[in-house]
Amino acid sequence: MAAALLAAATTNIPAVGEIAKQQLAQVDSALQAGEADKALALLDSLPSSGAGDAEAYNLRCRVFFTLERWNEAVDACEQSVRLDAQNSNDHMWLGRALGRKASHASFLSAFSLGKRARMEFEEAVRFNSSNAAALADLGEFYRSAPGVVGGGLSEAEKIASRLDAVDAARGHELHGRIAEERNDYGTAEREYKEAIAVSRHPAFRWTTLADFYRRRKRWTEMEGAVQSCISAARRDKQAGVPLFDGASVLIDASRDLPLAAKMLEEYLGGPAKTEEAPAFAAYTRLARIYARLGDETSAKREQAAALALAREYEPATDLSWQETGH
Repeated sequence: MAAALLAAATTNIPAVGEIAKQQLAQVDSALQAGEADKALALLDSLPSSGAGDAEAYNLRCRVFFTLERWNEAVDACEQSVRLDAQNSNDHMWLGRALGRKASHASFLSAFSLGKRARMEFEEAVRFNSSNAAALADLGEFYRSAPGVVGGGLSEAEKIASRLDAVDAARGHELHGRIAEERNDYGTAEREYKEAIAVSRHPAFRWTTLADFYRRRKRWTEMEGAVQSCISAARRDKQAGVPLFDGASVLIDASRDLPLAAKMLEEYLGGPAKTEEAPAFAAYTRLARIYARLGDETSAKREQAAALALAREYEPATDLSWQETGH
C-alpha cells in the first residue's frame, strides 16, 4: 500500500530536468520582456544542480549584456562555454561580450580582448556553419576590426559569400557594409535595398538602409526609409525591434524626435519586445527625448519606468541628461 501511494505521488512530481527547463523558460521570458532585475533574481534562486547550468550561465550573460555590464557578461559566458564547449550560440555570445568589453577597454586590453572575440566567433561558426547570426557577427568583426587582431575585408567577403547561402538578407547587408568600408556607396545602397527585397521581415532591413542614409546625411531618404520601416513593422507581428532601431536612427540624426518617441511607445506597447531592444533601454531613450523636448515630467516618468525594470542600468541612473537636455 505504501509503495503504491509513493508511486502515485511521484508520478505528479516533474523530473529535475523538467523543473530546470521550466525555471529557465521563466528567466528567458523575463529577459525578453526587459525585466532585468526579475531575470537576475530568478537566476539567483536556481539551484546549482548541474541540470541546465550552461544555459543558466548563458542567460545570465545575456541579461548582463543588455545592462551593458560587460565584465559580468564575459564572466558568465565563459562559464557557459566551459560547461558546454561545443555550443555554437554560447561561443557567439561570449564573442559578443568580449567585443563590447574591448570597445570600452584601454588599447592594450582591447587588443587581447579583440583577438579573443574573433576566436569565439570562429568557434561559433565551426560548431554550426549554418548559424546565420554567428556568421554575421564574424563577418562584421572581420569588416570592422583592425588587421592586428585578425580583421580584414577579404575575410569579411568570404563570410558574406557563405551568408548568401544561409541567410540572403544578412548576406546582402554584410556585402553592403563591406562596400561602405571601401567608400563604394552606390554598391552599398544597392546591397541594402536587395536585403529588403529578399527578407521575410523587411522592417529590420529598412532600418539598416535608414541608418546608411543618416551616415550619408541624406535626410529626406532617411526619413522615407524610417516611414517604410514603420509600415513594414505594423504588418509583421515579429517586427517590434525595428521600431526601436528606427527611433534610434532619428535620435542619432536629431530629426523628428516626436516621431521617434511615438515609435518607442508603439514598441513598448506591442507584443514583440525582445532582448535585442530591452524595454528599459527603450524607456531610457524616451526619457532622453522628452528631456530634449523640454517635458521634464514625462522624462522623469519614463526614467522611473526604466529603473523599475533595471534599477542599476547606468544610462537610466545617470541624471546629467535631465540637466543638460541631452
